[in-house]
Amino acid sequence: MKKLLLPILLASATTMISCQGKGKPSEPSAKEEKPNTSYKPAFKGQTRIAPIKTSTPYNVEVLTKDLGKPWGIINLPDGKFLITEKSGFMNVVSIDGKQISKIEGFPKVDSKGQGGMLDVALDPNFKTNNIIYFSYSEPYEGGNHTAVAKGKLSPDLKNISEVKVIFRATPTYNGDKHYGSRLVFDKDGNLFVSTGERSDKETRVYAQKTDNYLGKILKITKDGKPAPGNPFIGKTGYKPEIYAFGIRNPQGLAMDEKGQLWDIEMGPRGGDEINLIQPGKNYGWGDVTYGIEYSGDKINNGTTQKEGTEQPVYYWDPVVSPSGVTFYTGNIDEWKNNLFIACLSGQHINRIVMKDNKVVGEERLLLDQKERFRDVLNGSDRNLYGITDSGKLYKISKK
Repeated sequence: MKKLLLPILLASATTMISCQGKGKPSEPSAKEEKPNTSYKPAFKGQTRIAPIKTSTPYNVEVLTKDLGKPWGIINLPDGKFLITEKSGFMNVVSIDGKQISKIEGFPKVDSKGQGGMLDVALDPNFKTNNIIYFSYSEPYEGGNHTAVAKGKLSPDLKNISEVKVIFRATPTYNGDKHYGSRLVFDKDGNLFVSTGERSDKETRVYAQKTDNYLGKILKITKDGKPAPGNPFIGKTGYKPEIYAFGIRNPQGLAMDEKGQLWDIEMGPRGGDEINLIQPGKNYGWGDVTYGIEYSGDKINNGTTQKEGTEQPVYYWDPVVSPSGVTFYTGNIDEWKNNLFIACLSGQHINRIVMKDNKVVGEERLLLDQKERFRDVLNGSDRNLYGITDSGKLYKISKK
């Protein structure tokens, strides 16, 4: 029986080029897929927006197929890639994908199910201190939890030292799902952390409770303390690290060009969401959703709107299983500031066009690849990159 536990303080590269011409069609569009429910959206354009199509010619390349089980990808200052590997380490990958080297020295992870080594972020002062932050499922007394740690990379990028866990998303739970776990620094050097509610019905209720860290967007300092200005500091019954709550499984977190924070989270059967995250707000999970149980039963009697909770900016039914996300600032002008989403069950990279914080267009890219995309990166070289559960690194560039 699962139980809650008390809180505790060189590989070869293969390249394939798929010439896209003016872009692959975005069919099948959501409008053609049968929804799981007959729920009505709260406003026009909240779901099943009209499909769009990229007109700019672009190339798709597979730089390597040898990443194992990647989860998160970022650039190092010199353009190399730092890619987490679910089983418990990270790889440094050359710009062309031909050289892959392993970084040793990470703490033990619980890699069962959806767990393992998860996201990674560079310290804002990485060029001078070589410090990185990473999230992982930390095993503890018969259970596990999402932990955030930091450590110093060696100059040769072969080892990490001075590793210190700065935050643990307790309570600990004996499960293997919904760790959330994306990491994003804001302009002030504070760290946003997304956490899941651990999937099971007995933990789902924690997303609505504010005395714990499950199903939350958190904001902490580089030492793991509550970030100054957090909405619940000093408020009884609220953990001071909480920035927003009522979240299900947020594997996507990104900031747009205006400095706004966006969360993309996996829903149940139907009800994947895009949310504009604002301080102190309740995003409804546990009480409100456009999805249903995997069994087909309604959740909270089919409640899709409730006073005191925020509506998603957009939702999918059926789901696409969104994971990592990024806002694009690269070489393809018509993609500028568009939201790109790595989709797992949807097996594509999703392009979302927004105007005034509302979705006005959606495109499904790379459907022909039939890959489970886990994360996407707005590259420092102004190209778009994606990693897949099968261990591939994709490069999407202007032709």
